[in-house]
Amino acid sequence: MKKLFIILPFLTLLLNGCFWQEEAKRESITKGWLPKKFFAQAKEEASSGSTDKAIEIFEQLQAAYPGSKYALQSKLEIAYALYKSKDYNQAIDRLNSYIKLYPEHFSTPYAYYLRGAVSQDKSRSFLDDYLTDSAQRDVNSVRDAFNYYLALIYKFPKTEYAEEAKIHLVILRNILSRHELFVAIYYTKRGANIAAINRTKFIIEKYPNTPSVPAALHLMAYNYDAISANILAKDARRVLKNSYPLYTPHYSL
Repeated sequence: MKKLFIILPFLTLLLNGCFWQEEAKRESITKGWLPKKFFAQAKEEASSGSTDKAIEIFEQLQAAYPGSKYALQSKLEIAYALYKSKDYNQAIDRLNSYIKLYPEHFSTPYAYYLRGAVSQDKSRSFLDDYLTDSAQRDVNSVRDAFNYYLALIYKFPKTEYAEEAKIHLVILRNILSRHELFVAIYYTKRGANIAAINRTKFIIEKYPNTPSVPAALHLMAYNYDAISANILAKDARRVLKNSYPLYTPHYSL
């Protein structure tokens, strides 16, 4: 036991010594680098897929030259590197911090836009193009992306990023309305007709002009039939026929 107590402090000193040697080695390599050199080297590491190394150099740049334009840009580069490596939560945390620190900087609209893109990609699966639909999964990150883009448009309406965000909003609205439709279909299959009707109403009111609206009307009529609300079922079918005369159901119950 005494030997163990002697060895443990020795190992601690040895590990600490190795750590400080490694730190000194890194500092000696970057000693004398100008901000542009730090930035270029970090970008090179990021391009080669060495995300951790790139982030380390970006952070060294911020420590060595905190007031430089490269240090400021490196904060966004770190968020982007985390995004590309699919570390979505950390990327969003970095962007939230940037937006809080620099609310009016000329680069901040990009931070808003990137935050939306990160959250949007967070909900995706590589199977979406083949088997699955992002609307069938948890859509919290889709809602977050939608709200992030809305915040961008509200805060910086005249920027190019706001225009791009408007395009994404259309896509996200369609996903959110489709998600509500899947839920309404689920309720219908379970015989929860009132809950299904409420969901279809929500689609029509919250997401008008989306592709899910005609299906919502069709499903609404079906559920009204199930509870013998014949007049309401007839009204729903009349609206469906007048507004979407070519509609044919694409789901099954």
